[in-house]
Amino acid sequence: MEKLVVGILAHVDAGKTTLSEGILYLTGKIRKLGRVDHKDAYLDTYNLERERGITIFSKQAEFELGNRGITLLDTPGHVDFSAEMERTLQVLDYAILVINGADGVQGHTMTLWRLLARYQIPTFLFINKMDQDGTDKEKLLAELKKRLSDNCVDFTWEKSDLQSQFLEDISVCDEELLEKYLETEKISTSDIQKVIKERKLFPCFFGSALKMTGVEEFLHGLEKYCETPTYPSEFGAKVFKIARDDQGNRLSYMKITGGTLKVKELLTDTEKADQIRIYSGAKFELAKEAPAGTICAVTGLSQTHPGQGFGIERESEMPVLEPVLNYRILLPEDCDVHQMLKKLKELEEEEPELHIVWNEQLGEIHAMLMGEVQIEILKHLIWERFHVAVEFGTGNIVYKETIAEPVEGVGHFEPLRHYAEVHLLLEPGEPGSGLQFFTACSEDVLDRNWQRLILTHLEEREHPGVLTGSPITDMQITLITGRAHLKHTEGGDFRQATYRAVRQGLKKAKSVLLEPYYEFRLEIPGDMIGRAMTDIQKMNGTFQQPEADEDDMMVLKGSAPVSMMRDYQTQVTSYTKGRGRLFCSLKGYAPCQNQDEIVAEIGYDSERDLDNPTGSVFCAHGAGFVVPWYEVEDYMHLEGVDESELGSTIPDSEESIAGNRNSNNQTDSGYRPPRNAGVGSYEDEEELKAIFERTFGPVKRYKEPQFKRTFSSKSDSGSYYRNSSSAKKKEKEYLLVDGYNIIYAWEDLKELADANLHAAQTKLMDILSNYQGFKKCTLILVFDAYKIEGHAEEVITYHNIHVVYTKEAETADQYIEKTVHKIGRENQVTVATSDGLEQIIIMGQGAHRMSARGLRDEIKATENQIRQQWHEKRQSSKNYLIDNISDEMAQYMKEKRLEKQ
Repeated sequence: MEKLVVGILAHVDAGKTTLSEGILYLTGKIRKLGRVDHKDAYLDTYNLERERGITIFSKQAEFELGNRGITLLDTPGHVDFSAEMERTLQVLDYAILVINGADGVQGHTMTLWRLLARYQIPTFLFINKMDQDGTDKEKLLAELKKRLSDNCVDFTWEKSDLQSQFLEDISVCDEELLEKYLETEKISTSDIQKVIKERKLFPCFFGSALKMTGVEEFLHGLEKYCETPTYPSEFGAKVFKIARDDQGNRLSYMKITGGTLKVKELLTDTEKADQIRIYSGAKFELAKEAPAGTICAVTGLSQTHPGQGFGIERESEMPVLEPVLNYRILLPEDCDVHQMLKKLKELEEEEPELHIVWNEQLGEIHAMLMGEVQIEILKHLIWERFHVAVEFGTGNIVYKETIAEPVEGVGHFEPLRHYAEVHLLLEPGEPGSGLQFFTACSEDVLDRNWQRLILTHLEEREHPGVLTGSPITDMQITLITGRAHLKHTEGGDFRQATYRAVRQGLKKAKSVLLEPYYEFRLEIPGDMIGRAMTDIQKMNGTFQQPEADEDDMMVLKGSAPVSMMRDYQTQVTSYTKGRGRLFCSLKGYAPCQNQDEIVAEIGYDSERDLDNPTGSVFCAHGAGFVVPWYEVEDYMHLEGVDESELGSTIPDSEESIAGNRNSNNQTDSGYRPPRNAGVGSYEDEEELKAIFERTFGPVKRYKEPQFKRTFSSKSDSGSYYRNSSSAKKKEKEYLLVDGYNIIYAWEDLKELADANLHAAQTKLMDILSNYQGFKKCTLILVFDAYKIEGHAEEVITYHNIHVVYTKEAETADQYIEKTVHKIGRENQVTVATSDGLEQIIIMGQGAHRMSARGLRDEIKATENQIRQQWHEKRQSSKNYLIDNISDEMAQYMKEKRLEKQ
């Protein structure tokens, strides 16, 4: 039987659970309609859900619709449980968005709509409670088109006399479909399925779930217009929820996205699927195997987490919706705080957004929550699960930190018989991008395994900022270089060096405190709009031009800090006498308006945070000693990046790792530009140096450290550290040129290459031949031939330069890196390229770099110098013919020359 996973979402009290009951009843899954107010709804399986009349945990029900087996996932509607709802979106094929016809599109409905667009889930709309007084179908449809999408189409017209109008409304949703309709005046069911699947059309159905009107028509539309997904044969599964059954067994809820999962099959190196349970309501059936498209709960897995992928499935992004309030958990006096912390960590597996944190200094447990309703539920859940009566303190805003400019961070860890050094480039990222991790370090400098370990350590934890100790976000962290010892380096050494490098960079950087912002929509009587605008301004918020709405109401849209708007709903209700409505949804994080005040109030001291040191550990005379963060550069063994080089160094590499940790978790899939797209090209040395000095102050030239080791081939301790003061004199001068990089960086050559690439190559070779003839360096021009099947490395001599065509599967970058590594330490080597990553790598190999524009300027200056020398030589040279003829003949020739001129 074909499989389809459908989720049902709504703003709280829209009638979502009631609609679920109606669907299950009409498909024969249940024999009697349950009701939320009667506390007997089929999917309200948890006692507290029945008592409170709200959905707290996502549930599933299995039923058949036509020739398909449908898994219906009922999600929480209350904003406090949004993270539970969002995790479910990762496994949906289609979504049903329920809207309260009496209230229209509410604030949380807009949040749900944005999430559905983010996860690209095809959506059907059911406008419920149309039996209530005051509901107007035409008015509601206009609101849906205005606030959600113009492509919301009323599908109740399908069997009415307005068939042609119905088809016209569908056709305008897609250009290709419109052309087809204009030609044939027909639209097939498969055409409608296609545009719904592509989120170009959103079918709308109207009715009343409580009175079972419109539900059957909705089911018919769902059956007719859904496409069954196709799945690959390779095994894949996505975990979206962790729970425990009544006996305490840990359940990993997952969707099989490819192949088949069988009982006792290994899912990790050490754990296997003991049981496969197919739940429907509170009951389940055991299955021997689960084919693709199945939602199942698996026992026997102790290390899984929501968002985890198995097989062909990759790790999911973190949820967009996250708590913005931090609460202290108050325990009874006789409660063992450490035992309770362990139990709460168990609960955190099921609710990852709780983010249970142990404050070692204060001896307190903190949790991040969405609001008051979640607090009440959590208190009840802790009592029921662990029989401990807890309370919660006053909620505090969850802040985050980022940086304003790029900075290099250095971490060194070298107690006796240990060694690791890490250099990281910290750069500000796009707002909402979270943390992204990359590497720009050559494997000739640091082995691939060590690089992967460093990136793992960057991703494995939240790194605290230095202003308030809040997590850092919206940053790109790139591994530039590092060093290990052949005998003494262990994995834990790089953990220490990596953490210290992040902290040292943050101490040097200009840190920015971020706070959460609400995006709000305020509907208010027209005569009170002035009061509302004044209030928003006092909250440090911003708003758009007020818009007139119906019934003498005005609409004010904008954003404001969560800290200022937490209790504003109460004020709005008070001064509008219940007529005003405020809808808020989390927008993301933005710079804090009163940063100094908040930092002083929190009173965090980064130097007293012993768990997160900012300095490094070095070794001298057989003993380790601590160096504070502001002196680390004086002792470090590797050369740092030149200050003027600080900029974007994001590589397009298989080893680049985009992190999942998010400030507001709106990760943009970790986009990285192509390597030859000009990213990180450093064109004007003096301009960049001036910018750096304006930002960070005068360039600091570091002294030779007192304890820095020098290279000795006889040393048995593996001291491989180059002393710059004892470096050998460079013997020979080389210039390596990345051919295609230069061609496409120079406008005249680029235009020529577009017409004739060979001509552009020849012209560049001629230009460089003239240049070499004056400079007398060894000039090597490198062209990529890595895409030519079977091509061997080819070196030709063109006049006075060497031209290299790389072998198959070897790029010009790789050839240059290999060559610089061989000759860079013993010779004066310069590499001409505007590839930002290549520039970083060749500097790490001891070479100099020259940008494409720098090479062009150098060649022009050389040409001018050649002309000047030729002119001076011509002026100073003697004319032997004139010197050896008579004065009379010389005067005659001079007069003739003047007559010609």
